[in-house]
Amino acid sequence: MIKKITLGFQYGIVLLLTGILISCSGNAKSDLVSVSGRQILVNKTPYLIKGICYHPVPKGSEKRDFGNLTQDIALMAEAGINTIRVYEPIDDKVVLDRFKAAGIKVIIGFGYNQGGFYDIRSGSFIDYVNKYKDHDAILFWELGNEYNYHPEWFEGDIKNWYRAMDNAADLIHKNDLSHPVATAHGELPDSLALSLSKNIDVWGMNVYRFDDPSSIFTEWNAISPKPMYLSEAGGDSYMTITKDGYEAGNNQKAQADANTSILNAVFNNTDICSGVTLFSFTDGWWKAGNPETQDPGGWAPNSTGVPYDGTPNEEFWGIVDIERKKKETFYEIKKIYTGLTHP
Repeated sequence: MIKKITLGFQYGIVLLLTGILISCSGNAKSDLVSVSGRQILVNKTPYLIKGICYHPVPKGSEKRDFGNLTQDIALMAEAGINTIRVYEPIDDKVVLDRFKAAGIKVIIGFGYNQGGFYDIRSGSFIDYVNKYKDHDAILFWELGNEYNYHPEWFEGDIKNWYRAMDNAADLIHKNDLSHPVATAHGELPDSLALSLSKNIDVWGMNVYRFDDPSSIFTEWNAISPKPMYLSEAGGDSYMTITKDGYEAGNNQKAQADANTSILNAVFNNTDICSGVTLFSFTDGWWKAGNPETQDPGGWAPNSTGVPYDGTPNEEFWGIVDIERKKKETFYEIKKIYTGLTHP
């Protein structure tokens, strides 16, 4: 008993001294993420996004689930991924802690109308910001995902979205001085988008320009001095038709070639572009039919921007399949990501 009391007393002294030190030096600070010119900085050091879009939905489900997180993080670490982009907030400190421990930053996306779940329409997004703004896993906050394609969601006037987005960004700035605010815009923003979105610090762009997005960097350079990154880009592993030497059906080589070309274009333009979150980590069987089976097709329209068949087969976009088996593109991404350092 005396020994226990003595140890307790000694421990109390340590806690007291620690408290004094913390009081004198101020509370421990989270990573400071900022922008300078065209660069994103983490603790004043340039940060290059070697990323992946991450929305893990198990076979047979339509809901995101982190039950495979341990394996997913191990695969990401192997591939050299340093950033994930999520389409809705992760309201689980344990999950964020796991990403922090792995050295992976998280871009947190807020939707406009998510039924009141930390969304922009209800205003509850700011509760999430204040809850997690000191977590070191956070890279920045991101508002919307290519909403510019959907004015019908905003009473037929896309200006309503840009104003709501800009007001949300302003509110985040007033509550969090440690992280920038971004948006994921569909393609290059026009003058209307830029003029109504002054509070956006970083412009993410979902860009599908076949297997070479190089032209967008020149176009962005001409219209804005702010940082940008590709919030989505990539190719799928299913060819609807035989084209350009790639056979119809499951075709991992087509995906690997497309993603290699896209990533080379991104990282050859780091004077303008701060990186990419390639779409996407795992195949999503919930997107185009029965979630128990992998189906070609999907709701996204055909486009000449999708390599190489012009058809976005949405359930085949992962760099690993639903069972986490690595596709050919995984190894090509790994070569590029692990070989990169910021210039």
